Amino acid sequence: MSAILSPPDRPARGHRAKRLVQPATPGQTHVVTVATLYRRAVFVDDEAARAVCRVHTAAWPWRDASLLAWVLLPDQWQGLVTLGERDSLSTLIGRFKAITSRAVEDRHRVNGWLWGRGFQDRRLQAGEDPVQVARQLVGLPLRAGLVQRIGDYAYWNAAWLLPGDDGSG
Repeated sequence: MSAILSPPDRPARGHRAKRLVQPATPGQTHVVTVATLYRRAVFVDDEAARAVCRVHTAAWPWRDASLLAWVLLPDQWQGLVTLGERDSLSTLIGRFKAITSRAVEDRHRVNGWLWGRGFQDRRLQAGEDPVQVARQLVGLPLRAGLVQRIGDYAYWNAAWLLPGDDGSG
């Protein structure tokens, strides 16, 4: 009589794999990326891009968190966020996604959805300069070939920007 062998245990892959993450704590700064559903280039439409950008100027979506820098690319949003005491990173980004989804016209959503599931984040390490990270972030449109000068791209901002500065210096 032969024994029935079961297949070896295999680690889960993809979205089923458990992420080993340290919980985000207040005062930590994260680079966050949120992609549109199916990576559609929704924000080549100026009206949709402006609708999302208006959310950045309101204080209440961010509550006590600080949005240090952000850039809106055709198919994604990236931000540099320092957490406050009141919200987890998941709660904060969930609120941002919900508010911006309602801000754009229905024609930009698929079955009501603007953004894909979840988000990606990277916590800044001790000693990592947030100003340098912000420069990298807002320079994405230039590196993606969307513009010749970052000052020609309308959908970004940084807390360190001085009046009249276009970020190219």
